[in-house]
Amino acid sequence: MKRLFCLILTILMLALCACGGSPATSGAPSDSTASSSATPQTPPASGSQTETPTPPPAEPEVPTPQPEPTPEPEPVGPVNPLTGLPIDEALVNRKPVAIMLNNIKAAQPQQGNSQADIIYEVLAEGGITRMLGLYQDISQLGVVGSIRSARPYYLELALGHDSVYVHAGGSEVFYQRHKEWNLSTVDCVNGYYGYASTGLVWRDKNRVAGKTFDYEHSMITSGEKLTEILTKRNVLTDHTDGYTYEMSFTADGTPADGKNATTLTVPFIGGSKGKTTIFRYDEATGVYKAEQYGSAYIDGNDGTQVSATNVLVLRTTCTAIDDAGHLQVDLSSGDGWYACGGKYIPITWEKGQRDQPLRYFTTDGQPLTLGQGKSYVCIIHEAREIIAE
Repeated sequence: MKRLFCLILTILMLALCACGGSPATSGAPSDSTASSSATPQTPPASGSQTETPTPPPAEPEVPTPQPEPTPEPEPVGPVNPLTGLPIDEALVNRKPVAIMLNNIKAAQPQQGNSQADIIYEVLAEGGITRMLGLYQDISQLGVVGSIRSARPYYLELALGHDSVYVHAGGSEVFYQRHKEWNLSTVDCVNGYYGYASTGLVWRDKNRVAGKTFDYEHSMITSGEKLTEILTKRNVLTDHTDGYTYEMSFTADGTPADGKNATTLTVPFIGGSKGKTTIFRYDEATGVYKAEQYGSAYIDGNDGTQVSATNVLVLRTTCTAIDDAGHLQVDLSSGDGWYACGGKYIPITWEKGQRDQPLRYFTTDGQPLTLGQGKSYVCIIHEAREIIAE
């Protein structure tokens, strides 16, 4: 009976399972629901990890270019009115010193000539020339000389710069003009400066090592003595009120339309034995180096060859006025040439009154602009022609 009861119970339980179907997992959607509501996902490979893709880096922002500000021009400092080069401000308005330099062959070499801001070379009597050396700053000038006598036209050149004119005596005509014009110059032979006790000049017959000079070629001075004594005498002062030297300079004064002038020959006297000065352009330094008497024109202080950025050749009338051959040189106006940077052009020039400076012009009448640096001015007879190569 018991065995029958267990059999009946088992049959009933099997019947119930057949009617109810398979049991579902609680909380999980059925297979049919999952198929209809979601896109099947491919399972990751065994052992791999699902990574979130990294977005590409953003392009860097490029700032809009801004124009650079225009640089302020550097302030122009004080410049030497004779060269256009920098100089101490206290010297800009100072009177320059103009010194007569002996140029006869027997007096060579000169001393202190290479330091001149401007050299004027002009004929004197007897077919020789003399130089007028112009110095804006004599404080660094060493020995200078030999000093020789004055002529009226050298005085006029000195007056054109409102300068202190240093000379050793002069021609008769010079002293006539000196008196007529009521001028004061530094005469190292006649008057106060001619006394040995003054100490401004002295004689040195052995002024260059290894060479002896005749007495007339032995007078010298120095920048130190000039500064000391001329300052003490209240001669080395600022310019006279109203004086102006209107010379313009540029860093490169090479004439744009100039002809070739790497060698410039300037004849003061014609003939094979005449006085000639030759200028050879040195491209490495941008200056003309001077030669005379068949060799380099040097400074006896240190052997430096005299050089200049600007070479000006002025033609005018030169007339003998006495049996001694003393000359009258017309400084009113004329024509000539200007060379700089290995090129040259024709120019005109004028001076006007004796106390006015020389002024230079291009052939179309425009004021000439010089290159910054020293100048060498040759004044020759109007019949002479330069040779430019």
